[in-house]
Order: sequence, then C-alpha cells, then structure tokens
Amino acid sequence: MLAERMDKVQAKCWLINTGWVGGKFGVGLQCSLKYTCKLINVIHNGSLAKAKFENFDVFNPSIPKSLPEVPNTVLNPAKAWKNTSPFEANQKKLATMFKDAFKKYKKEVLQDVKDTGPQV
Repeated sequence: MLAERMDKVQAKCWLINTGWVGGKFGVGLQCSLKYTCKLINVIHNGSLAKAKFENFDVFNPSIPKSLPEVPNTVLNPAKAWKNTSPFEANQKKLATMFKDAFKKYKKEVLQDVKDTGPQV
C-alpha cells in the first residue's frame, strides 16, 4: 500500500545511515550529527537525486559516489574501516542474521521484496 501511494505521487524515499561508521560497536563511532544534517540538506536541495550512484555489495543498496561536504567514509561504510577484512566478515554476519530473521515473513512478502534482500 505504501509503495502504491509513493508511486502515485512520485515520492522519493532515502535511507540514511545514522548508525555506526568506521567499525563495529565499541570500535567505530556513531555517524556525526554534522554529516547527518548535511545528508538531509542534500536531500532537500535536490542534489542527492542528481548524484551518481554505485551498487554496494551484499545488501545491494545504491549509494552515492560523492556528495558535497560529505566524506566518502560516511557514504560508503567499507571505506570507513581501517581494515576491509573485519568489515567484510561483519557485513556477511549481519546479512546472514538478516536473512535468518526474515524467514518468518517469507510467505507474506512479495517476490520483489525478497529479491532485494542481502546476497550471501
């Protein structure tokens, strides 16, 4: 129903990471309010919609390649970690946990939604 209404009015929806960047809990930091506000600003001024995007592995969202005044380490979580091996291991673990938790909704969800889930 939400998707139908969004299509009808041509609404845009953006997912913003305000969680941890640069490492897992205890290592990384919460995304700063400064950059969260800058992300909201680029949504409001329309520059996010005009940005160039790339696919982000495993969870498959499209993420902006660059935005004014927002570091790439905020846009691409993999770039915020000092070492990519722990990032990749944690990403795979989280994706597996997500898929396992999502199984109970499998019968109720459209195939399009299932297809957008993490690929592990």
